[in-house]
Amino acid sequence: MEQPIRILIVEDNVIIADDMQSMLEEIGYEIVDNVIVYEQAEEVLKTQKVDLVLIDIILASDRTGIDLGKHIRENYDIPFIFVTSNSDRATVENAKTVKPNGYLVKPFEQQDLYTSIEIALANFTHSTQADKQGSEMVQDELPLSNSVLKDSIFVKKQHLYYRIQFEDIQFIKADNVYLEVNTVDKKFLVRSPLKDYLEKLPKNKFYRAHKSYIVNVDHIDAINSKDIMINNNLIPISKDFKEFIISAMNS
Repeated sequence: MEQPIRILIVEDNVIIADDMQSMLEEIGYEIVDNVIVYEQAEEVLKTQKVDLVLIDIILASDRTGIDLGKHIRENYDIPFIFVTSNSDRATVENAKTVKPNGYLVKPFEQQDLYTSIEIALANFTHSTQADKQGSEMVQDELPLSNSVLKDSIFVKKQHLYYRIQFEDIQFIKADNVYLEVNTVDKKFLVRSPLKDYLEKLPKNKFYRAHKSYIVNVDHIDAINSKDIMINNNLIPISKDFKEFIISAMNS
């Protein structure tokens, strides 16, 4: 089931915070909460599912947005963006120490906010995938997700990134430079090589059944010598995949 990106706003200027919330909700993002201090943000992160955090650097407490960024980086696997009026060298250098996923200077327009969020999410997904590939851990010890959440992946549709649960993906079809990601009732277009996309998915569920298809084996309804059926879709399979499936069925 697709779900909108859930965003936490941490901004001590109530007018700016309300404007940001209106901008984001108009685009289609979901606002988890809108808080003004570090402690409130910490509590939300503990109790709510958050996909991305927008943080003002100067907050209405002793602890700054940079302190919150450090807390997020050390405790949560989610991206955050600094949204601030401060663009002086000292502030930027201080902000860089906690490795934010974006830095947006006020004042800004709705499109600036949207672009910053999209880029932050895309870069976060890419960087976590690179970390995964560079890790010396064995495959079984790696986390399942290379996206924001461990049980899902983000897929762009129009102006939003939607979170798709791995278990809801039935099959993926390559079509030139695009991939068609099929769930039970929806299709999403993704620009990616099929091989690269396969690396993003749990290896115990998703297999390359054919040069143009990735399938979720949990959704296979039927099989013959040349095809499998998933949700009334006939999908061609390679000889190797047919042997793998038959072997798995008989084990």
